[in-house]
Amino acid sequence: MGVRKLALAALFISLSAVGGMIKIPLGIASIALDSLPALLAVLFFSAPLAALIAIFGHMMSAFLGGMPLGPFHLMIAAEMGMIVWLFAKLHAAEMDRIKWLAFIFFNGVIAAVPFYFLMSPAFFYATVPALLLAATVNAAAAAAAMPYLLRIKAGRTNHAS
Repeated sequence: MGVRKLALAALFISLSAVGGMIKIPLGIASIALDSLPALLAVLFFSAPLAALIAIFGHMMSAFLGGMPLGPFHLMIAAEMGMIVWLFAKLHAAEMDRIKWLAFIFFNGVIAAVPFYFLMSPAFFYATVPALLLAATVNAAAAAAAMPYLLRIKAGRTNHAS
């Protein structure tokens, strides 16, 4: 990996940390804008690297939030990595509408399923509406920013040639 790519990856991880400090007041302290930079990272990186940014982003958000779910945050980070990996693959396949719906559904519903069994059905049912809203906010913000980043990326590519 080149120095520029490494620096850009570090920037996205840092932005995830900043997004992790922007909490969405939905009753669960770890819900934040930490996945927004990972969604944007798919414009610049492969699916595995975008997934890694999502993993680091969630862990930074969890640490900044006081690790309210303890070691479960490792599982959540892995889920976030898989969800952003899928999002990146759908983006690469130019499945633009499906990638947003998949992100919201998997982040807002499927990622919470283990908590049905690990914590309680009540926790799952209380969490899903908040997760759906947070996933929608992250996706909407990323969708709004993507056209601008694409223009910047295209301009940088044109100047480099």
